[in-house]
Amino acid sequence: MSDPAATRTEIPLFPLGTVLFPGGPLPLRIFEARYIDLVRRCMRENTGFGVVLLTEGSEAGSGPTATSDVGTYARIVDFSGQPDGLLGIEARGERRFRILSRSRARDGLNFAEVEWLPDAVDVPVPEEFSELGPALDYVLGQVGDPYESLERHLDDAGWVAGRLAEILPLPPAHKQHCLELDDPVERLRFLRPLFEITTEPPTADDDETDEADDGGPLDPRDRE
Repeated sequence: MSDPAATRTEIPLFPLGTVLFPGGPLPLRIFEARYIDLVRRCMRENTGFGVVLLTEGSEAGSGPTATSDVGTYARIVDFSGQPDGLLGIEARGERRFRILSRSRARDGLNFAEVEWLPDAVDVPVPEEFSELGPALDYVLGQVGDPYESLERHLDDAGWVAGRLAEILPLPPAHKQHCLELDDPVERLRFLRPLFEITTEPPTADDDETDEADDGGPLDPRDRE
């Protein structure tokens, strides 16, 4: 595998149904032979792999797949055997890339030539978004694993935006859009109204118990 510090390089791809951001945790359970071999190679050569969002196909199996063109390079930071006999790893997102061309090995592993995308670092959270850092700190404390071991950078706009995008219950396409934004402040601008919606306290009407026409409680299975 090529040096990830180069302008362009070839990396193995790990298509997933999730979006990884720089600095974010990625716990995985590995069971396919091609990915077990990939993990061994990454650990032996101290290299990583590219995580890209699946747009067609499935994570498991060797059938045809399609992915987004922008993804995040990940590096393995820990591994362990699972009670079910599978290999468990924890990877960490490092930097974004754009796919230039794709290829496929005989074992079904996907590769891509990529160019590295610029990531603004140490961009402070603007005053207009100052409430997001403390709010995120509280939410991460409730989430627990895999965020407990992360060093928190609550004054860094890129770090805050990445963690918000990961934990918010957003459609994958929205997360992908956020990943493709180069400016971390623009990511915060995109995410803040979504964060406010998902953390908004219930209104008085929401607290009232729904009742059926006969005056009895509404069966929860009748909810849309």
